[in-house]
Amino acid sequence: MKALPVSPAMKKFLGVPEISRSEAVKKIWDYIKLHELQNPANKREIQCDEKLKTIFAGKDKVGMLEIAKLLSPHFIKTK
Repeated sequence: MKALPVSPAMKKFLGVPEISRSEAVKKIWDYIKLHELQNPANKREIQCDEKLKTIFAGKDKVGMLEIAKLLSPHFIKTK
């Protein structure tokens, strides 16, 4: 997949100015698992820490299926 430029918030979170969507999602899941942010009672729910809130619109919790939608605004469209 093609690497796309990302927003300043996403750049700060991931540490790169460009990344493919699939690689970004993978790195975010790695972060979620490393920091044990999945709700133990409902693994489909992510409990956001302060760092995740910067890319997930300030939400305290997000559903697993919301992640792609919340990341879309962080990818800058180029021609």
